[in-house]
Amino acid sequence: MTHTHRMSADGVPDKPVLDGLEEKWSRRWDETGVYAFDRSRTRDEIFSIDTPPPTVSGSLHVGHVFSYTHTDTVARYQRMRGKEVFYPMGWDDNGLPTERRVQIHFGVRCDPALPYDPSFRPPEKPGKQQLPVSRRNFIELCERLTIEDEKAFEELWRMLGLSVDWSRTYRTIGTEARATAQLAFLNNLARGEAYVAEAPTLWDITYRTAVAQAELEDRERPGAYHRLTFHGPDDRPVAIDTTRPELLPACVALVVHPDDERHRHLIGATVRTPLFGVDVPVVAHRAAVPEKGTGIAMICTFGDTADVTWWRELRLATRPVIGWDGRFLTQPPSGVESPAAVAAYAKLAGATAHTARERIVELLRASGELEGEPRPVTHAVKFYEKGDRPLEIVTTRQWYLRNGGRDERLRDELMARGGELAWHPPHMRVRYENWVGGLNGDWLVSRQRFFGVPIPVWYPLDGHGEPDHAHPIVPDASALPVDPSAEAPPGYEDDRRGAPHGFTGDPDVMDTWATSSLTPQIAGGWRTDPDLFARVFPMDVRPQAHEIIRTWLFATVVRAHAEQGELPWRHAAISGWILDPHRKKMSKSKSNAVTPGDLLVQHGSDAVRYWAASGRPGTDTAFDVGQMKVGRRLATKVLNVGKFVLSLGAADGQAPAPVTEPLDLAVLAELAATVDEATEAFDDFDYARALERTERFFWRFCDDYVELVKARAYGDQGEGKARAQGRSRRGRRCGPSLTRCSGCSRRSSPS
Repeated sequence: MTHTHRMSADGVPDKPVLDGLEEKWSRRWDETGVYAFDRSRTRDEIFSIDTPPPTVSGSLHVGHVFSYTHTDTVARYQRMRGKEVFYPMGWDDNGLPTERRVQIHFGVRCDPALPYDPSFRPPEKPGKQQLPVSRRNFIELCERLTIEDEKAFEELWRMLGLSVDWSRTYRTIGTEARATAQLAFLNNLARGEAYVAEAPTLWDITYRTAVAQAELEDRERPGAYHRLTFHGPDDRPVAIDTTRPELLPACVALVVHPDDERHRHLIGATVRTPLFGVDVPVVAHRAAVPEKGTGIAMICTFGDTADVTWWRELRLATRPVIGWDGRFLTQPPSGVESPAAVAAYAKLAGATAHTARERIVELLRASGELEGEPRPVTHAVKFYEKGDRPLEIVTTRQWYLRNGGRDERLRDELMARGGELAWHPPHMRVRYENWVGGLNGDWLVSRQRFFGVPIPVWYPLDGHGEPDHAHPIVPDASALPVDPSAEAPPGYEDDRRGAPHGFTGDPDVMDTWATSSLTPQIAGGWRTDPDLFARVFPMDVRPQAHEIIRTWLFATVVRAHAEQGELPWRHAAISGWILDPHRKKMSKSKSNAVTPGDLLVQHGSDAVRYWAASGRPGTDTAFDVGQMKVGRRLATKVLNVGKFVLSLGAADGQAPAPVTEPLDLAVLAELAATVDEATEAFDDFDYARALERTERFFWRFCDDYVELVKARAYGDQGEGKARAQGRSRRGRRCGPSLTRCSGCSRRSSPS
């Protein structure tokens, strides 16, 4: 909707209003190119921002408006200080969230075994059963939907008034982003920082994909302790407590604490498992907890991450029982050999973990090897942060990047990088240090999904058609990006795919963080534009939320440390969460988020930005419509007092009149102090303090100074008119300063 404003003879609106200004100024900024980046400026004249690329999987919520407003106030402040601001916008459009949205929106699922159908059209109305489509068809649907979402995102950002250079956008699934991510991976591989390993992997059985440590989430879930009777030396009973009795056929040892006097006599002995009669050793490890249960724990392959640690450090056998689909394997593991054991396992084969638990409890009860009844307990269970079923641990072949989890020297180097970075607020550094200090493995970067950046390697096949994973085939850098699932490697024709002495492509894609961890390199043109990269890298600031310090921030530090040998930015500006009325984080996944479009229409962008800028750095802030109403009244007051000053009709081109009135001198002195305070706050990325100081001065200016000078301002004869013109010039002198120094009003000037 376009609004028109009637003007008086001196060009001042008869009735200044906020409505329609978003559309007017967005159009004006586009026409003038006021935010276009001037790449002729030198590095010391540039302020570069590593803008967070929002995840394109539906709609933005008010939390995005909150944090992106913080960044925009900083960008505007830096322009006011004379900096050329590099302020791009990206779209994080690859990964599981996009796949889930496509599955629901179009009613399809990806089946890589199906051939590509160039004439495929998705159903107009999704059915109850998802329609299987080829990988290429599925990716095309992902592309189609994300492009639509990105247009909606840009429209909302423009309405909010972000001063982004819209000629500099990128997509994390775009050609340049894919090529950049693949080049960085190949460089990691050449330097020995990327490697492939067959190892226990946290696995989401719903999405059939590996999950990294940074993507874990503990959730409290009901369970039960079951006391099982193992058979020790001389057939003496050995009792253990477990919440996962279904993993009994996967048991490879019992573990006790070496200082536990109750069980020290068992260390080095062999016990026999109930039901399955498998001999397993009793071992000692200091991670065992004497106070937990009976003080004896069952080590299975694998029930939790403690099992993995014990298995690796004690070099135990492997007896996997759960497959990629979360069901028990059809064949019993090694050691389960007697007819009775095989018969017992047959009742578990093909069952889910939940069903297998019910069945094995009945078997143990019948055999007399279950002591008493299960005892209910609530305990923390690991989930994929985007999943809704507990994770399993299965053995798979995956790609890893070294991140200090198994290399003390690298860990120390990355810890030192955190100390070099200027944190705003400073206490957020602790989160980084806690995360780096608590790493227990390298970064798992491969995913068994479809809409992502392909792992850029192939494998030669031997005479039996088996892949040689130890000697991957890599593409030339000039050929990037590549898709090994659809293209042949150098030196091969595509008809050799899958044939003896031919090749096979790596079927996996990279973790979405493996791409978004390269946003400074993607936006800055590292691969193709070294001149631009030298002007913007390392970037000045990374603005982001505190909960992804462990993922996005740390991963970006890892990549820049390996590739450029330095930090990717000088400052980290951390925003908090937006909380709902129950003090819970607002998020789309929790279905408690508020979409911002209606808020911007109802209250206006300035009002919403005012609420956002009031939230202190790193601090969680309540969603508060009342604060937006305050912001709208403030914006209206800015227009009205501006009308008052402009309507005084100061003579342009005349030399400024000297300021002699004590009242005038006092208000200008207070203004100067306010500008100093706001400048100091913005230099520390504290937009909220800058707003607070500026607003305090503004209301004193309006309530006290303006009222006191109205008699002089309205003088229209002789000395009164001259003094009115001088007052107008001083009013104009105050006006731009007080609206600019907060960095929040975008109407005072094109900056």
